[in-house]
Amino acid sequence: MLLFRNLGFYLTFYLLSTFYILWAVSVMHFSVPMFRRAVRCWCNFHRWCLRVFVGINVETEGDKAEGAVFYAIKHESFFEALDAPANFHWPAPFAKQELFRIPFWGWGARIYGCVPVAREQGAKALRSMISAAKTLSAMDRPLVIFPEGTRIPHGERGELQAGFAGLYKLIKLPVIPVAVNSGPLYHRLLKRPGTITYKFGDPIPPGLPREEIEARVLAAINVLND
Repeated sequence: MLLFRNLGFYLTFYLLSTFYILWAVSVMHFSVPMFRRAVRCWCNFHRWCLRVFVGINVETEGDKAEGAVFYAIKHESFFEALDAPANFHWPAPFAKQELFRIPFWGWGARIYGCVPVAREQGAKALRSMISAAKTLSAMDRPLVIFPEGTRIPHGERGELQAGFAGLYKLIKLPVIPVAVNSGPLYHRLLKRPGTITYKFGDPIPPGLPREEIEARVLAAINVLND
């Protein structure tokens, strides 16, 4: 039964995603609001497919914030990256530079407002990210980052990337840490039924020392690791 439910998910999601991709590509150079709508609808369609075919539901604990804040999210699977436009109102996600080289996806990511992360460029990349983040936050958009920089298996604690503290210091926005437990259900070829939970922590004010912000964020994004 699990195999057939997964086949239904993969066939339905990937085949019908063609419609959303064509919709997004056809409008992204002419209407940013319509492009945003296409992206959000696609992400909501992904949630619908998971719920109907696999039996994965999504729940939220804690409160989101309005406007420009800095969300630091645990990264266990591709789910939370794909789900960001459904989870937040017009977010500005930080994404690996390599993804921006993918034809069509890279163009769309830049138009949507994703921020490229080029780790090998050091201080130059950090300055570019800070400039982009300030521009996007001035538009009242939430910034979304996976501060561990890569997927970490459920139950394990990763280390935060060095650039996170620098962004926090210079962007000067409150940070809301977000734990998520998607790994056991989603990060596998055969996805399993259950509930993926987002747990939003209390806002952390700007201006804290590096050691404190890193410790508080790391603790908060791992509270669902049991």
